[in-house]
Amino acid sequence: MEGTARARYLRQSPRKLNRVLALVRGQDVNHALNVLHFSPTKASELIEKTLHSAIANVMNAPDAKEVDVDNLYIKSVYVDGGPTFKRWRARALGRANRILKRTSHLTVVVAEKKV
Repeated sequence: MEGTARARYLRQSPRKLNRVLALVRGQDVNHALNVLHFSPTKASELIEKTLHSAIANVMNAPDAKEVDVDNLYIKSVYVDGGPTFKRWRARALGRANRILKRTSHLTVVVAEKKV
């Protein structure tokens, strides 16, 4: 049994999200939630929320039998780039520099361990 959750248009760059994803990729769900909860980054909050959603999707699936949360693990988790907002910053002598505000699409897949 698998459950998938996607968070789209997150206002965080994919590079920053990927640093935190490396900590939880392939881990048990309980261990991953513990790591994310005590990690002091904005990315960890976004990933934790999406992971909770993926767990809920497994538990509430129509064809789900009794699923034990302790048997779940993160099968795959990845981040893709979303649209980039272009902004301008004023510089000296009437010039302007471009600022790119990147967004992300996060996908979390949770599956049951085969016992």
